Amino acid sequence: MNLQHAVKPISYVKTHAAELIRDIAETGAPIIITQNGEAKAVLQDIGEYERLQESLALLKMLALSQKDIEAGRVRPMNESFSAVRERIDRRRQQS
Repeated sequence: MNLQHAVKPISYVKTHAAELIRDIAETGAPIIITQNGEAKAVLQDIGEYERLQESLALLKMLALSQKDIEAGRVRPMNESFSAVRERIDRRRQQS
């Protein structure tokens, strides 16, 4: 991704906000907002933001899963499925 053209000073963002939002919605490309020459924020399409958050959540689950494996907090698949089936059966019987 070439971000060179996506860097805009905050003064530009203030005067061209509607245009920038329209461009972001059309292209999905983020805009880096600078203040006093330093990158301070990112303006991005809401759909892209949501996809990023979902990806980060999945990566976090994978990392936590890996830690569970390393710590030995695992059990065979058949045992896990049996335990889930037993819980479901108990709840059905209670209803």
